[in-house]
Amino acid sequence: MLTIAAFVFAIAILVAVHEWGHYRMARACGVKVLRFSIGFGPRVWGWTSRRSGTEFVLGLLPLGGYVKMLDEREGPVAQAERHRAFNTQPLRSRALIVAAGPLANLLLAVALYSWVNWTGIEQPRAILAKPLQGSVVAQAGFEGGEQVHRAGLEGDDLEDVVSFEDFRWWLTRAALSHHNLQVEFSDAQASRGKLVILPLSGVDARNADTRLFREIGILGPFSQARLGALSADGAAQLAGLAPEDVVLQVDGATIVDAEQLRELIRKSGSSGTAAQQNWLVQRGASRLVVAVTPKVEKSGDGFVGRIGAFVGAPPVVGTVRYGPLEGLARALSRTGEVSMLTLRMMGQIAIGDASLKNLSGPITIADYAGKSAAMGLTQFLVFLALISISLGVLNLLPVPVLDGGHLMYYLWESLTGQPVSQLWMDRLQRAGLVILLMMMSIAVFNDVTRVLG
Repeated sequence: MLTIAAFVFAIAILVAVHEWGHYRMARACGVKVLRFSIGFGPRVWGWTSRRSGTEFVLGLLPLGGYVKMLDEREGPVAQAERHRAFNTQPLRSRALIVAAGPLANLLLAVALYSWVNWTGIEQPRAILAKPLQGSVVAQAGFEGGEQVHRAGLEGDDLEDVVSFEDFRWWLTRAALSHHNLQVEFSDAQASRGKLVILPLSGVDARNADTRLFREIGILGPFSQARLGALSADGAAQLAGLAPEDVVLQVDGATIVDAEQLRELIRKSGSSGTAAQQNWLVQRGASRLVVAVTPKVEKSGDGFVGRIGAFVGAPPVVGTVRYGPLEGLARALSRTGEVSMLTLRMMGQIAIGDASLKNLSGPITIADYAGKSAAMGLTQFLVFLALISISLGVLNLLPVPVLDGGHLMYYLWESLTGQPVSQLWMDRLQRAGLVILLMMMSIAVFNDVTRVLG
């Protein structure tokens, strides 16, 4: 229920802001707005402004919206109101009205990021878990427990890393832009000043998902290998393990953190059978050896081991907060970076350098909306900012039907002095609709594949 409510609320807010941008700019340019609609289909609720004459409507299907303006191309316009029709406006005004929607989404992202920066957000510190064996981070010499202090693309100045999410963002930027990443960190002995370059320029970043971070080697922040709740009749309970046990070794191998232990448990069942393991655990002031035999379960096309227990202590967190100017500056910077990264990813998908699997649809968005809402208001606002940027950038793409497609028509008009002919407009609109439907179909297919997979 929370997922559905969060999804509907998020879409309604993002669409309302987008259409508000079109509406406010149209009013500023003297264009008469006939209807402002959030949602499509039958009218659920609405009212008409006596001052402007605009009808404000909520539609039954909350998956979009529109602003209907007075326009001679859509119906007869009285001579006395012709100067208020959209199609009679100068080119600059029409372009501003069209661009105002996507720009409103980008401004919303700046506002949301600023609010989060000013009020503060609890985030895990940039302390690294044990990297996956053979990964980029492991080959660079990281063993787990290191704290990252600064990072930057190779050749650029280093910048402070204030949280694990901040470092994860650096990893994403570097991998998707095919750059190496400079990292300054302190090791487990707290000796600061070590600098290493992670060779991320050669990482296969066609899929910006968990597989990318598995190749890099970082899946999450450091978490102590401590057991939580145990399932009845699970392998952990049958072995005599207890909540709050801290796992120190498995078959003589030192356990650095929870992610390492989870990975080891999963791999124990990969052959279809799991052998008994000897775990050295800390229970209070005592250490004891416990014989554990993970249960084997089917997972996709293979098998994994399970112990029926929650593995991992909460990561060490800290409050990340900035002052008014720095918070705004960081919000502007993050919005710009995410926008450029989104454009770069779109471009890579178009030329085949990135997988179509990176496209996500309403199911994935709804899933993340629900998860972020469950984590609290701040995380939900960060999610809204990210989706608002995606919506703004997507609408600025030069695809007919989208706002960017109309801006493309106006660019043609500014260069030739003549508007695009109605014949070509119809052809391009149909082509744009086909492209948009194809993108939506692929996104929904990816959503369903993720759910079923």
